[in-house]
Amino acid sequence: GAPGSLLATAGAMRAARLLLAWALLHPAASQQCHPSSPGGVLRFTDRHAEIQVPALHRVPSSLDPLYGLVRRCLDLIQQNPLPTELLRTALNDPGSVRMSQVVQYELGYVVCAAVALLFTVAVPVAGMCFCYCRSRRRCGGRLRAHRRSLGCRRRCLLACLSFNSLIILISVTCAFVTSQRVKGQMEPGLGAVPSTLRTLRQHLANVPQGVQMVVDKFEVPRKQIISDLAGLSRSVGLSIHAQLKAMTYAALADLQDRAGDLQTSLHHLQILHRTARALAAARAELEPALRERRRRVVALLDDPRCTSCASVLGRAQGLELGADYSKVPSVEKVLKALAGLPRSDFAEMIRQGNGTFNSIPELAVERMAQVIQDLRGDLARTAEKVQSIADSFPLPDYTRPVSEALVKAEEQSQPYLREVERFERYRWIAGTVLCSIILLILLCNVTGMALGAYGLSKREDPSDYECRGEAGAKFLLVGVGLAFLFSWLLILLVFATFLVGGNIQTLVCRNWVNQEIYKFIDTPGNLPPAMNLTRQLNLRRDSNLSSTYRECKSGAGLWEVLQLDRSYDLDEHLKTPKYTADFQKRLGDFTVNLGDVRLLRSEGRQDLETFARSGVDEVDYRRFQEEMKNPVVQTSLPGLARNLEGLQKMQRNSTVAEQLAAEARALWHMQNSTVQSQEALVAKLGESVQFLSRLALHLKERVKRTLATTASVEARLPMQAQQILRQELGCFTRKELWYFAQYLNWVGQTLREDVASCQPLATALDNGRVILCDRIADPWNAFWFSLGCCTFFLIPNIIFAVRLTKHFRPIRNRLISTGSEETCPFHIPRVTALKL
Repeated sequence: GAPGSLLATAGAMRAARLLLAWALLHPAASQQCHPSSPGGVLRFTDRHAEIQVPALHRVPSSLDPLYGLVRRCLDLIQQNPLPTELLRTALNDPGSVRMSQVVQYELGYVVCAAVALLFTVAVPVAGMCFCYCRSRRRCGGRLRAHRRSLGCRRRCLLACLSFNSLIILISVTCAFVTSQRVKGQMEPGLGAVPSTLRTLRQHLANVPQGVQMVVDKFEVPRKQIISDLAGLSRSVGLSIHAQLKAMTYAALADLQDRAGDLQTSLHHLQILHRTARALAAARAELEPALRERRRRVVALLDDPRCTSCASVLGRAQGLELGADYSKVPSVEKVLKALAGLPRSDFAEMIRQGNGTFNSIPELAVERMAQVIQDLRGDLARTAEKVQSIADSFPLPDYTRPVSEALVKAEEQSQPYLREVERFERYRWIAGTVLCSIILLILLCNVTGMALGAYGLSKREDPSDYECRGEAGAKFLLVGVGLAFLFSWLLILLVFATFLVGGNIQTLVCRNWVNQEIYKFIDTPGNLPPAMNLTRQLNLRRDSNLSSTYRECKSGAGLWEVLQLDRSYDLDEHLKTPKYTADFQKRLGDFTVNLGDVRLLRSEGRQDLETFARSGVDEVDYRRFQEEMKNPVVQTSLPGLARNLEGLQKMQRNSTVAEQLAAEARALWHMQNSTVQSQEALVAKLGESVQFLSRLALHLKERVKRTLATTASVEARLPMQAQQILRQELGCFTRKELWYFAQYLNWVGQTLREDVASCQPLATALDNGRVILCDRIADPWNAFWFSLGCCTFFLIPNIIFAVRLTKHFRPIRNRLISTGSEETCPFHIPRVTALKL
């Protein structure tokens, strides 16, 4: 029964050892706290930023060189800076404005007006004179004589008229393009004024909604924190288990070793006791048989008939017993001290300790369930506190004056925008008609030059009449007539658009770019009290339009511009402790008992203490080892038997030979039946002696260390578990506070730079400049500049066309038959003269 129970206990101990080894090789998953990276980065969607004023920019164009040229021309025409005094007088007391001041400032435009007036009068007068001369046949007639230089002059006039026509064609093309561009930009540009004002009003009106949307984004950190809370307890348990498992498993493994030492020592002590007694009893049985066998062998070898037996006689006489195990120390006292051990089931004890320790994660989930629920409640109350940001945000009260000003501006701008749109429609119709007339003049030029040149090539005699040349001359004269007829309309359209576009560029756009307009508005006294923007927009008393524009452009918040910072401290409302105090305090005050892990019960401790005091280490194992050095029989029985067998073959006496063979068989029988079994017991005894002697060297020290380690681990486990719990909760607190801080920082940044930002106001001003100056004024000014080039180049066009018509008609060096007049529909009969 005892050996069977020992084997069963040893099997259970091996199973427990395998369990510990598996636990050490497969550690439980744990989440480590890294203070340097407390948590992830939250992502917030900017849905609240949908109402924005998109920024407009100047789009590069192939006409930019033309725009630059026009601006430089206007800078030469109007070199005066912004008329501060004149504008102040006009705004505050319009009746006191003197015309001389206006003329002095607009001197460049006055000069241009004089030039336009002179052109308007001079060109039609010149046209009427030309018609009178033409009726008197003194202009646009024929050449009176043929000279060799006529061909050169004709070619020169053709080249000049062609080049002049090319310049007019380029100019009218630019006029067409820029006129169409003005038309294409005017409608969306005018529409952008009320739409931008409405967008700004919507931006201000949606500030409360935007603030609410920002507050609603607390759902992002709340969901993340709730997700973290769901795994907090198990994470804490796993962390405690992971950090304490090395110490706990080491103590259990040490305890496992001592329990194994106890079991194995009991086993070997019992073997030692039984084997020693068996060897002593076997020696007592072997002694008379060995003595009788020695007597018989010695007598046989000493027989005179035995040939050559003297050499083996001495060996036979040494046939005596060797080791005497009745002299070795007894281990009965040790076995008596260890009787009944182990009283406790160490394998079950270790299994229970290991199971209790491994159940820490589940125990943590159970013990922390209530605090997790309380933390969720704290989070719900925090959401109510965050809602107070939206409830107490006072921005709508401060933005009401701005909204009213925007409504007023939108209402007052509508009539002017309609007038501008109507004027632009008339301008485009007039420009298109006049540009078409210029194209008609160019068509007459091209047709006239083509027909005239073709007629010249077909004319054999310069004095011969040729209908194609005559037709070419008439086409040129038609173009001249159109130029005289419509040039005054062209110059009037040029001057009207020039006066409007030039003043917009030099008075508004140029001073808008260098912000002189803002400086004029900021200067006290320049604007009448009814136009005080600082008071109307509820700006800070120490601010002005320029500083407000710069602040808004850099993304400043409306509360900074509208004096909100004095009545509402946003930073104070966004301090993290205001929202996390309860959450943080609950985590800081939380403690939990995760249970005591008992590795060694009292009966197990008593078993090990009894084992250490049992005297296993006091047994003189050296005596066993010394006795085992002696053989069971001093003389080797197999060797003596082989000697006798060898002597048998040498005998001549058959009786002696038979006796030697019988003695040899008897020795072999004794060796195989008795001595060999005793030698097996000696070998078994040696194994036990070797184990016990090696164990005895450090038995008490190891048992003492195991008991101390086990007691220390049992005492340290609760304290260290609490320490790790505090560390894990501290890590969790930092992580969740990081989520709160991210959200509140994002709220502050968003309320300053987006939801409650005045950047759309600055963007609207910049967009107004881009629309008025870059998209409308530039092509508008390029239009009158191109149309003006066409108009002024009509003068050389008239001169070159009139001079060229003479070369397309026959030279008056002989009488020209009038019969040909019937065949040419374009021929106008004239009185011919003889060549003098």
